Amino acid sequence: MVVLGLGFGECARGLWIPAKAGVAQLLLQRAWNRSCCGAAEARPWPWADTWPVARLRLPEHGADLIVLAGASGATMAFAPGHLHGTAAPGEAGICVIAGHRDTHFAVLEELEPGQRVELQAGSGARRRYVVTGAEVVHERDLAALDRGGPDSLVLLTCWPFDGVRSGGDLRYLVRAAPVEGIRSPASSSATS
Repeated sequence: MVVLGLGFGECARGLWIPAKAGVAQLLLQRAWNRSCCGAAEARPWPWADTWPVARLRLPEHGADLIVLAGASGATMAFAPGHLHGTAAPGEAGICVIAGHRDTHFAVLEELEPGQRVELQAGSGARRRYVVTGAEVVHERDLAALDRGGPDSLVLLTCWPFDGVRSGGDLRYLVRAAPVEGIRSPASSSATS
């Protein structure tokens, strides 16, 4: 009986983080709607130290996620976070968004080159990207963020996806280039 009780306790603990992340997305959606209506730093709950800065969509996978300001562990417990110091969502430059591999960014494992990524800033500005590749890098390899080009989107999570322990020093990095900056081989040879 005790073993059964411990088993149920561990199952409940294991489901807590995904359940919290799912409920948070509902509250974040409401805060996002307020942001789109002009509210500055629309906090999803009164004690939140973060607010929605973007909406990230991965259409081929049905993912529709609110992105929060900052990429701390506390922020990413609720949603993916925009890494401070990188280009703001919707603006030119390299924009980095990080998330947990076992909740919101579990979908990164399924992304393939050529698939679409859509990013909407709170201002309403929308940018469309296409996945150009992915790689596993060391957490200290900051140069890896620049390898996608000067105007790219980087989605970042821990590696491996099926790891038993969280953390570690490896990261899975997905790069996406803006759609307007991509040329097919046929169009580039026709314009040369």
